[in-house]
Amino acid sequence: MPKADEFDHFYAMTSRRLVGQLFAMTGDLAEAEDAVQEAYIRAWQRWPRIRTYDDREAWIRTVAYRLTINSWRNARNRLAAHLRASRRTEPPELSATLLTLVSGLRKIPEAQRRAIVLHHLVGLSVEQVAAETGAPAGTVKARLARGRKALAPLVADLDEPSTREHPVGPSREAPAHA
Repeated sequence: MPKADEFDHFYAMTSRRLVGQLFAMTGDLAEAEDAVQEAYIRAWQRWPRIRTYDDREAWIRTVAYRLTINSWRNARNRLAAHLRASRRTEPPELSATLLTLVSGLRKIPEAQRRAIVLHHLVGLSVEQVAAETGAPAGTVKARLARGRKALAPLVADLDEPSTREHPVGPSREAPAHA
């Protein structure tokens, strides 16, 4: 497959899911879309190397997440404007369940939120979350436990939806990890 066609296929198969995952991590759809788009631009520039990676999607997600953090550190006023704008309009393509979940996730600490999204929505194992976040596996387990405890009362009205049917859920069958 030619280089451009391979990248286009990768983009088409992963971009929507990654935007949903970053939205769940950040709570800001516009910020998530911008960061994921920039991560794909960087991936295209490095495609000969990145195309050989076992988990290209993790590379995009990590770059997008880091771009978001850098954006928060360097442009707090811009972030505040995005948050104000995102509160005024509810994206029509997002389910009420996802919006409730993201609302709950916004109320827990960032490290716990990221661990929960990567483990439960993306479907990564504890070890994979540890590798992606740079935290020891024990720390990831603690963040998951504390995050679930903090999140439970915030999303008590949800019906326990299957993450595999969720728009930000994993694309492949993943074993349940705790």
